Amino acid sequence: MKTIINTKKAPAPIGPYNQAVLVKDTLYTSGQIAINPISGELVLNSIEAETTQVMENLKAVLEKAEMTFENVIKSSIFITNMNDFSEINKVYGSYFNSETAPARETVEVANLPKFVHVEISVIAVK
Repeated sequence: MKTIINTKKAPAPIGPYNQAVLVKDTLYTSGQIAINPISGELVLNSIEAETTQVMENLKAVLEKAEMTFENVIKSSIFITNMNDFSEINKVYGSYFNSETAPARETVEVANLPKFVHVEISVIAVK
């Protein structure tokens, strides 16, 4: 019924969950934060660098499921400071074609795992 998706090209889960679950043709990713999968270190140099690492982690999970950002139909973005929205949006937007970009919500939250500033999850369909 479901296929577990995990790749060494994205950070290993830090709890009882998987990087993604594929059900038929629909992929549900867990939220990704800016952990470099090679070093295991957080990438917090700037909000742009942090967001880029998050998107690269998502890209790796999508690729493991034989998908790309073109397959994404919905994304959820959680940020700790709405003042970072434009910088996050600029990096995020560079991974999508604006004409076929997915539906999305962006929500400001009090805290995120490991006290990062941005976490993103996506739903994709083959």
